[in-house]
Amino acid sequence: MMISVLGWILAFITGIVLGVFFFGGLWITVKKAIASKTPAIWFFTSFVLRVSVVIMGFYYILPTGWQGLIFSSIGFIIARFAVAYYTKLADKKQIRMEVFHET
Repeated sequence: MMISVLGWILAFITGIVLGVFFFGGLWITVKKAIASKTPAIWFFTSFVLRVSVVIMGFYYILPTGWQGLIFSSIGFIIARFAVAYYTKLADKKQIRMEVFHET
């Protein structure tokens, strides 16, 4: 029982890491693609890389059973909201810096 609980905790943490990688990578991709002359290459390459890593991560969580997948999915979703929150803060800070720099 203790081993399975530890596996679920590790699955949850892994889900958070995968979510931060996926959604943080998406944010970075959008930032880079906007300034790029070839945004399609940025989006395609980023998508393939991010999805491949996340699928491999969830594949390695499979031995913990369906409970581990549930916990890792919850971590992934929590990471999505955390990344959205922090990227909004970073964008607001950057906008303030640009406005301050212009005056």
